[in-house]
Amino acid sequence: MKTTLITGIAGQDGSYLAEQLLVKGYRVIGAVRDPKAAKERLPEGLKNSVELLTWDMLDQRRMTEVLEEYRPTEIYNFAAYSSGAGMFDDPVGIGEINGLAVARILEAIRAADTNIHFCQASSREIFGEAVESPQTEATMTNPRSPYGAAKLYADAMVRIYRQRYDLFACSAILFNHESPRRSLEFVTRKITHEAVKIKLGLANDLYLGNLDAQRDWGFAGDYVRAMWLMLQQERADDYVVATGKAHSVRELCELAFGRLGLDYRDYVCEDASSFRPVEPALLVGSSAKANSELGWTPEVGFKELVHMMVDADLKHLSENI
Repeated sequence: MKTTLITGIAGQDGSYLAEQLLVKGYRVIGAVRDPKAAKERLPEGLKNSVELLTWDMLDQRRMTEVLEEYRPTEIYNFAAYSSGAGMFDDPVGIGEINGLAVARILEAIRAADTNIHFCQASSREIFGEAVESPQTEATMTNPRSPYGAAKLYADAMVRIYRQRYDLFACSAILFNHESPRRSLEFVTRKITHEAVKIKLGLANDLYLGNLDAQRDWGFAGDYVRAMWLMLQQERADDYVVATGKAHSVRELCELAFGRLGLDYRDYVCEDASSFRPVEPALLVGSSAKANSELGWTPEVGFKELVHMMVDADLKHLSENI
């Protein structure tokens, strides 16, 4: 039986990956700051299926002890400050958790077991104001936030430890990936959640920034599957994980409200104060390398994703009115 250790297991990505690995017969261990709190946040189907242990992203000695005790064959690191509205909050903390902590994990692997396969959840934010579109593994990095800078540092350390110490360490450069488990500070979930509230008479309108802003949105379950495939290869490498298709916030609104029989134009208002600067290049990723080397392609399309999120919010809010 393979054993996997997942940091951030109670979050969107960690929980989807845990579900997939349990189906594959893995022993799944969640490394978390507070096991009791993490168990409460886990989906019901995982509460009694995964093992939770105390893990401190700032404590390298504890990391090494955990790896020596549990001997995981694979580690996936999802523990991080959020990439939503908080990308500029607490720059020092972001640097510690999203950046330096990854070096600590790599050092712990080097000390405990160099055969462990490690995957770091990186981000399209490493490209910042991208100089080309679509973005690939070779695109020049240009982070524009503490979050992006910390993720870029982590990527550099993954590459250095792979080259210097021959560790099987990979970075998955993940573009926007969503699901019903996405938190409410992200625009996708904000839209689906508020659309349902309007449908149920719990809200009257929704204020958003630039409706014509475009992003490359995919399904989180597809993206963690790509990360698993990365760790099954003979050679470690870094991969962009994206759909390669950009959609506007306006299109997202149209699909979400339409799913509920509503016209978004009757409820959605643009708030100029929330507009972000226009990106010089379209933020869309090319997963050609992942497709050719991993055999990975996304299975859930954009429309299906939005409808999935609306349906989940409708079920949850209807049951809790």
